[in-house]
Amino acid sequence: MTSTAALRARSDRRSLRTPVAWGVVIGVLQAASPFAFFWLDSGTVYALGLALFATVYIGFAVADGRRHVLAVETAVASAFVVVAAAAVTGSAWLIVAGLAGHGLKDMWQHRTGFVAGTRWWPPFCAAVDFVAAGLIAVAITADLPLLS
Repeated sequence: MTSTAALRARSDRRSLRTPVAWGVVIGVLQAASPFAFFWLDSGTVYALGLALFATVYIGFAVADGRRHVLAVETAVASAFVVVAAAAVTGSAWLIVAGLAGHGLKDMWQHRTGFVAGTRWWPPFCAAVDFVAAGLIAVAITADLPLLS
């Protein structure tokens, strides 16, 4: 006999397949985003993306309505913005670290539900972050011109 908790867990995994699949697609597009903004340095494009990703949870925190959640999410987003700003003129590995760190933050958010009302967003965003970080890391390691 299958427990109710097991059925719920299986249903949750199935219901999150679509957001994760879209996260993979958007992660690939994020890794290729410098091609869309060819007039900007790749590091600048990636830094803008990281800063934008980091601030999304501020909107969720406002919708959540709890002041301590807003304070924490603003502080966390600010840290990612600082990493993104440093990456503009620093090492491209800062972008990889920032995206991977944000993916870990997304996984923590999904596990804890710290910000209310984000059930499908953290798995989606974690997929975006990890796919983009992985592809950018490959580009750095392979010395591809994507990061010129």
